[in-house]
Amino acid sequence: MPAMTAVEAGARAGAGVPAEAVGPLVRGVGVLRRLAEAGGTLSPSALERATGLARSTVDRITATLARMGYVRLDGRDVVLTPGVLELGNAYLAALRLPALLGARADALADELDESVSLAVADRDGIRFIHQATRRRALSVSFRIGDLLPAERTAPGALFATEWTERDWARWRTRRAEDPRDTAFPAVPPRPEPAPAHDTTGTTDTAAAVEAAFADRVGAARRDGWAVDDQLIEPGLVAVSAPVRDPRTGRVACVASVVSHTSRHPAAELPAALLPRLRTAVAAMEADLRTAPPPEPGPAPAGLATWTTASKQELGRDFVESLARGLTVLTAFGEDRPALSLTNVARATGLPRATARRALLTHEYLGLVAAAPHEDRAFTLTPRVLDLGFPPLSRTTLPRLAEPHLRALADRVAEPAALAVLTADGTEIQYTAGAGTGGVLTVRIPVGARLPAAATSLGRVLLADTGTPAAPELAEARARGYALVDEELESGLRSVAVPVRDRTGRAVAAVNVATHAARRSLEDCVEHLLPALRATADDIQRDLHRASRFTKVPTT
Repeated sequence: MPAMTAVEAGARAGAGVPAEAVGPLVRGVGVLRRLAEAGGTLSPSALERATGLARSTVDRITATLARMGYVRLDGRDVVLTPGVLELGNAYLAALRLPALLGARADALADELDESVSLAVADRDGIRFIHQATRRRALSVSFRIGDLLPAERTAPGALFATEWTERDWARWRTRRAEDPRDTAFPAVPPRPEPAPAHDTTGTTDTAAAVEAAFADRVGAARRDGWAVDDQLIEPGLVAVSAPVRDPRTGRVACVASVVSHTSRHPAAELPAALLPRLRTAVAAMEADLRTAPPPEPGPAPAGLATWTTASKQELGRDFVESLARGLTVLTAFGEDRPALSLTNVARATGLPRATARRALLTHEYLGLVAAAPHEDRAFTLTPRVLDLGFPPLSRTTLPRLAEPHLRALADRVAEPAALAVLTADGTEIQYTAGAGTGGVLTVRIPVGARLPAAATSLGRVLLADTGTPAAPELAEARARGYALVDEELESGLRSVAVPVRDRTGRAVAAVNVATHAARRSLEDCVEHLLPALRATADDIQRDLHRASRFTKVPTT
């Protein structure tokens, strides 16, 4: 488990925490960070060890996070859910850079057939805000939200060209406290540092690291670009260029093309990849100059008012101050990148004093900062992405659907499945499923293919394609569901509904299957269909959260 930050260590010991900080909020943020660092899943006992909190405190925090839809309790484990992505989505929406520049990064990745990333500065590290990754056997595994030490990256050298002496001092302190980079779970730790040999004139490790980084920062300042020559691990190389904010001229983010030495040795990167990267960066900067301001939407109001009812229902198992504090983060958005205390209170429905304490706590935790261009206003920081974003940013639709399918199968005591259309539209492919314990039950394995026109899953998907509709497809389109009675196999009945992406397109379908002797057609419509639609809504909600700033594969 990565080392605690100084903030979390102080919170555990009760030292150094501002008097007005909300203790439960500090502890709840720590739980989310530990879950994210562990890949999204930990047992309560493991959380107890990782956070140093009492088991009763861990149980109350996880119960509150479950009520918020940020975790689910899966057997003996606490598991992050896509609901927690709304915190990171709030930061990315307020930042606007992924929405404005992501398509340029994707196009560059397609042109070069290499991975392309966008990163922002996060104190003395860099954090990814967009990834366009090539799907190869040997591919880059960084995720949106991953934090890397500046000195082990090409973007870090570019950001450091703007560091003040205070920034360098903070970097040196961090390096002295964590020379192996154990607080950066996204990168392999450095080897154990060799002992200093001052008496023999051998340079100690810390001095060597600083000298090498300072040299790379100087070169980045001179050249306007930087190269990563296997700084993170053997074989991994990258070339980076800064994207500058047209208002300030400072580095807004850094675009990088990432490869490996079998494709491009580091020495070849400036000639092979940098010219096209610079062209893309110039287009990105033009996009920033000409981007219209965000369309103002309806101001949120009362985001946290639901917490009072939850407290009344759950009693001491619901930590209302934690729920209110996390909800404050969701008040920010694309048209609300900076908010005053008054606007936060208005958006959440919280008293000003409560909102103020939450903001002070988030500032202490590094999640919000004073807005650079607005008096008495706050902005979200990249550290919000620590709260569960990385392990969920590479999810797939089947992974999103599986817990909902299990819940549906348990609820109706019938098997449920998720499927997609094949590329030619003639078949469906099963991608996820949940069975039941009955003797006579439907068992179709994941990966199996069936004729689309003969299945309820296929019909609701074909009905959405816009192709000339057969009568049964027109009926499925009009009703919003398909019911197939013993067409694929004698005795087999199934009902299916579509799962739609953020554009409204049906990208998958979910069904419940049963035996004709067990349920009539009327029973399928009256009892199975409502539960099925509720499940599709749950899957769609998770898909929409997960796909707002990432690509979610359907298989």
